[in-house]
Amino acid sequence: MMAAVTSTAVLRASGSLFGLAYGDALGKPTEFLTVAEIERRYGPTGPRELTGDPALVTDDTQMALAVGWALHEASTLTPDAVEPLLRRRFVAWSVSPDNNRAPGMTCLRACADLDRGLRWQEATVAGSKGCGANMRVTPVGLLDVDLDTMAGLAQLQAGLTHGHPTGLAASELTAYAVVALRGGVTLPELPAILTERARSQRRVYHQEWLGDLWRRPGADTPEEFIAHGWDECLAALRRLTIALAAPDDGGDPCRATGEGWVAEEALATALFCAVRHADDPVAALARGATTAGDSDSIAALAGAFVGTAVGMAAWPSGWADRIEYADQLTTLGKSWD
Repeated sequence: MMAAVTSTAVLRASGSLFGLAYGDALGKPTEFLTVAEIERRYGPTGPRELTGDPALVTDDTQMALAVGWALHEASTLTPDAVEPLLRRRFVAWSVSPDNNRAPGMTCLRACADLDRGLRWQEATVAGSKGCGANMRVTPVGLLDVDLDTMAGLAQLQAGLTHGHPTGLAASELTAYAVVALRGGVTLPELPAILTERARSQRRVYHQEWLGDLWRRPGADTPEEFIAHGWDECLAALRRLTIALAAPDDGGDPCRATGEGWVAEEALATALFCAVRHADDPVAALARGATTAGDSDSIAALAGAFVGTAVGMAAWPSGWADRIEYADQLTTLGKSWD
């Protein structure tokens, strides 16, 4: 059982949003480097300082803000109210001149079809479970809503671009991790909590939120469709649990939990970094940024998790003035703290 949401005095929402952006910024220059190249450039502990004025982020933060603003603007959190707002924000991002941070092709392709007015179930890339599904979902976990609404929102925002059931399930688990942390669950407790959630939801298809998406891959039933996604997430969580039970060699976490290009691996590897460095938030970001995989997404999610657990106190005080989109992060954070 999760405890009741604790005092907002620690600013968990702000800590989560800024943590995501900080991890994204630290991982941005390392995303396409080998671990050896990263260590030559930054030393064995990886990047631990923001660079640039402002410190630039990637599409991970840009799209998390798109989700955040859509949720913030919604008059009610129902599929009919939220889907058009997500669509508008995603399309606006896709055509923005600031969308020059190596955006994912799945997102661009889906957004082009959303812009044409296709139903989102037809616009989505049905076979993609890329981490674009869940790199942007953590704002959903900052809302004070029931768990069914949380699940529907998390899967809907994923489904607009990534229609694979594993992208949906991993997005729900990523948002649920934030919910759990806000409720007082500790970072080391998260893998077991998420495993329990995945097992309980294995055959739950949110028809109200997803409509006929399940028919795209030709599954026989909605339950069969979604169970495949939960099974892949459970396999990733098993790898995470095994990795955390072993001594930490300080190396690339991707070797144990995957490179993070797909949604379930991004979640598992980010959790590895967050749990291993629960007492040193900046080290969690640096560990995520020092990988052979999708370093910005891994570090961003690790930052969102540690930031939720600790609040704004997790982060160096001067960073909030130096990160790109600080004004938007501050506004959204204050609205949910």
